[in-house]
Amino acid sequence: MTLPSGTVTFLFTDIEGSTRLMQEVGDRYVRAQTDHHDLLRAAFSGKRGRELRTEGDSFFAVFESAVDACGAAGAAQAAFAEHEWPDGVTLRVRIGLHTGEAPLVGNEYIGLDVHHAARVAASAHGGQVVISETTRALVEEHLPEGLSLRDLGTHRLKDLARPERLYQLVIAGVPDQFPSLRTLDSTPNNLPTQLTSFIGRDHDVAEARRLLRGTRLLTLTGPGGIGKTRLSLQLGADVVQEFPDGVFFVALSAIRDAELIPSVLSEVLGLQVAGNKMPLDTVVEFLRGKSLLLILDNFEQLLPDGAAVVSDLLHAAPQLKTVVSSRAVLRIYGEQELPVQPLRMPDLRALPSLAALSQYEAVRLFIERAVAVKPDFQATNENAPAIAGICERVDGLPLAIELAAARVKLFTAQALLGRLETTLKVLGAGSRDLPGRQQTLAGAIAWSYDLLDDSLKRLFQRFSVFARGANLEQAEAVCGGDLGVDVLSGLDELADQSLLRRMPDFEEPRLLMLQVVREYAADRLEESGEAAGIRDRHAAAYEELAETAAPHLFGADRKIWLDRLERDHDNFRAAFDWSIAGGNTERAMCLGAAFWRFWQMRGHLREGRARMEAILAMPSGATDDRARAVEAAAGIAYWQADMETSQRWYEENLAFFRASADKRKLADALYNTSFPMLVAKIDITKALALVNEALAIFRELGDAEGVARTQWAIGNALYFNDRNPEAAVALDEAIELNRKQGNRFGLGWALHTRALVALKLGDTARARQWIRQGIEIFGEAQDVSGMTIFLDDTASVAEQVHDMPAAIRLSAAALASRNRTGTDLAGLAGLNDGRDWHDSVTTQDEEEEWKKGTNMTVQEATADALRWLA
Repeated sequence: MTLPSGTVTFLFTDIEGSTRLMQEVGDRYVRAQTDHHDLLRAAFSGKRGRELRTEGDSFFAVFESAVDACGAAGAAQAAFAEHEWPDGVTLRVRIGLHTGEAPLVGNEYIGLDVHHAARVAASAHGGQVVISETTRALVEEHLPEGLSLRDLGTHRLKDLARPERLYQLVIAGVPDQFPSLRTLDSTPNNLPTQLTSFIGRDHDVAEARRLLRGTRLLTLTGPGGIGKTRLSLQLGADVVQEFPDGVFFVALSAIRDAELIPSVLSEVLGLQVAGNKMPLDTVVEFLRGKSLLLILDNFEQLLPDGAAVVSDLLHAAPQLKTVVSSRAVLRIYGEQELPVQPLRMPDLRALPSLAALSQYEAVRLFIERAVAVKPDFQATNENAPAIAGICERVDGLPLAIELAAARVKLFTAQALLGRLETTLKVLGAGSRDLPGRQQTLAGAIAWSYDLLDDSLKRLFQRFSVFARGANLEQAEAVCGGDLGVDVLSGLDELADQSLLRRMPDFEEPRLLMLQVVREYAADRLEESGEAAGIRDRHAAAYEELAETAAPHLFGADRKIWLDRLERDHDNFRAAFDWSIAGGNTERAMCLGAAFWRFWQMRGHLREGRARMEAILAMPSGATDDRARAVEAAAGIAYWQADMETSQRWYEENLAFFRASADKRKLADALYNTSFPMLVAKIDITKALALVNEALAIFRELGDAEGVARTQWAIGNALYFNDRNPEAAVALDEAIELNRKQGNRFGLGWALHTRALVALKLGDTARARQWIRQGIEIFGEAQDVSGMTIFLDDTASVAEQVHDMPAAIRLSAAALASRNRTGTDLAGLAGLNDGRDWHDSVTTQDEEEEWKKGTNMTVQEATADALRWLA
């Protein structure tokens, strides 16, 4: 569908009272809704309209011609009026039109004019068509016969924009008398005019309306800059008809004394405080018996005393309701909290198309605000990833996104993201007409920080060393001591103050500090002089976690521990950075030795290689810590199929342990040293000798797990030497021992080689069975390296049974995963020794299969493989 650009007319529709009708008439409503859809689409197509979106009972369409848009609206209302609806059902549809210009991103229009058109429609009643002043100016002299305009006067729409004149489209033969428009003017209010559109948050507004129906005190909580004030204003505008005595906004940021709240209320409500009468008594007297909503903005600095004032008002005025925006809850009876979340953002690991990207609230806000400051700004396929990255870097915080968008006058999106990677200070200040605390991120956060006592300030500073949150165990270890407050209680208080966020989606309690808040807290930590000591504690805590996790990465609970490490991957990165930069060789080596299996299993081999090379370049002697680090580096190089480097490091390790008295570590070193020469087929005879030497030691020690590993290694050596029947015997023993030991990792790899042996022996059925088991084992742990190699295995089976489309698709997916993760071992450890499967593509259909596989995630590809193997 080709969409018009430039000046266009937007048309929105909605069925009046649809929820009530649906409940009252049941299935008859569904039949009526189908008729409604058909009639609207006929009206649109008859006037060259393009339907953009349908959400429930609402339609959004666009027209190149404002006259065509009016014609379509008139035709639709005439059709509705003439239609024979099912018994007991009459659908009344409100329609709104507005003409303007809006940037087109993919197949989506964004901008103020789109929102404005939706608000014009919301002002109408069922059966009515309302149009804006800009649309009237274009159509007034050109309307076809049967259509005319009626001036409805000046109104203020619920987008909180300035008043404007609205018009009704009068349609011959269709009822044209309606109540007053559903605008802000219908109810007393002082809701301030907003100069920018309200982006997204539809779900938040709907949820706030739902909660407000069931409570008299709704508190919107969240950190500075997250949009509490704007959300509360939009909520007030949306419910204005529900409060016949008015909706009043009360700005409280300028006062610090709770006793002044009644005086501010008196002023906002226009009340005169007579004689010796107290302001609170005057306010209570006015509110008693009135159905009225008070929006109390920026309440946190008035706690706890201010909570008592709100409680008194609610008790004295039974029909009063209040919406409070605050960085902390009031903690009074009947309060309903609604934590305001950051705007929705895309996952940077799997960015959607440009058109889909614009559906995310954070991205839409950035683009709309960028266009406002630089009208020729365009979101393109080239800058879309950078826009998404900017939104992610500032955690979807609306104030930060607006400040970032203002910088497009100076920087491209790509350049701006690059600067944000190092500091958020590039965001600068916002509009001068905003309060000081809302002009900069630092001002917004400092407002909350200044309300903390000294103990909480120190805890807030210390928590800044955590990257992307922390569990309570690490938080206590790093932040405790000399605080004057219990760590857990203090963290809970910081969360109540919206300076930390509770993360409820995890089994263990976890807290997160938004990046913009964290940078402010880190600056305060540096000023305190405690930074180095706290960062040392942080690195020590994550070294301990890595050491604790390492033994669990092979058994039945390996996914739990891998996920645990994944959640703290950024904390481990910070620990590595600090240890290496600070020259703490021992800690860096211990971290690398304990953590390397995570890099291997979750597909971060390139990162792991860079880390380990930096660590091994640090000054050190021939110590046990270095030996462990060398083994980790060799393992990473092995998984990258860099057999020369892997061999060199493994042989250094072997030489170290031949000189030691630790037989178990010697056996491990013998086993490890055999593999590069074995897999690369450098010297299989020597490799087999090393493995047999290790096997003898493991049998002497009674180490069943070691025996299982060496039997697997022997099976690999025999397989690579084309002694497949003998290989099968060794591998069957390895499979049995691994099952007994509960070693899921070892079992998966034994199944891999056993399946390859079966394929060599022509036993395709059993090979499929073992490959399926292996995929399930590695899939349950999300072990990306294992999943990648088993994709190659499945492709080999598909080739053997002459299903080339499946073979090509799965091999393409395996290659894509190898390229993403650096798991190049998959090219050597499979049946085809790294053959380029793309060479097998000979037809257009096969090329499509290759593209399909290339675009799959490893999870999608393994699911495809399991379906094929079933």
